[in-house]
Amino acid sequence: MAEEPNLNETILKVADAHTFIGHHHILQGLSFEAKADAVTVLIGRNGAGKSTTLRTVMGLLPASQGKIVYKGKEIQHKKPYQIARLGIGFVPEDMGIFANLTVEENMRVAMLVEDDAAGQRLARTLEMFKDLKNFWKAQAGVLSGGQKQMLAIARAIVNETSLLLIDEPSKGLAPIIVDALIDAINQIKAHSVVILVEQNFYMASMVGDHYYILDDGLAVHNGKMTDLVDNDELKSRYLGISKVAPDVA
Repeated sequence: MAEEPNLNETILKVADAHTFIGHHHILQGLSFEAKADAVTVLIGRNGAGKSTTLRTVMGLLPASQGKIVYKGKEIQHKKPYQIARLGIGFVPEDMGIFANLTVEENMRVAMLVEDDAAGQRLARTLEMFKDLKNFWKAQAGVLSGGQKQMLAIARAIVNETSLLLIDEPSKGLAPIIVDALIDAINQIKAHSVVILVEQNFYMASMVGDHYYILDDGLAVHNGKMTDLVDNDELKSRYLGISKVAPDVA
């Protein structure tokens, strides 16, 4: 079972991270941290560096400069599989499931070990995502978009995960499915620290405790999500969310 973190403990700290994709300088000195008692949401316009941030933390796009510290230890020079084994789960934007395998096979492949603790996590995960239990023997390719997203998240949390990175889980999903994902993430954060990249501000505001606004590879604002909900100027400037004028009778 993953260790229960102390409240307010910094689980992940990224300091002055620089990441290139080819010749493009995407992260340009990004710094942020994730606390144990919070869901941290990374938000910003397309191209701000949000997804690159998660891939940099996972070692998929290694930082050329800066430090990434997880539970007090630097991980920026580790390989992705080494980072995963430290207890960091990653749900990529493309979900990363195997369409030709059954739901059961997708879950079994993802499990690093199969012991009593893993069995308990699997049972808890299937209770959270009941559709997966119903489609247990079905190929993952026949699932709906929402069910595929649930499978992707389930694959990440079936292991002993202390930190879960989720990249735009609501993309392309119907509002009723988004609400189901909100419920799921609010359950997951009882067991894992969550860093969420999300374009859907409704979802971000319903699960987030703290936020960082990214712009051109830097964190330009951060604070409590409840404060951002009421800050129309920041939402308009960095997220393109305009305040809706009230109807005049």
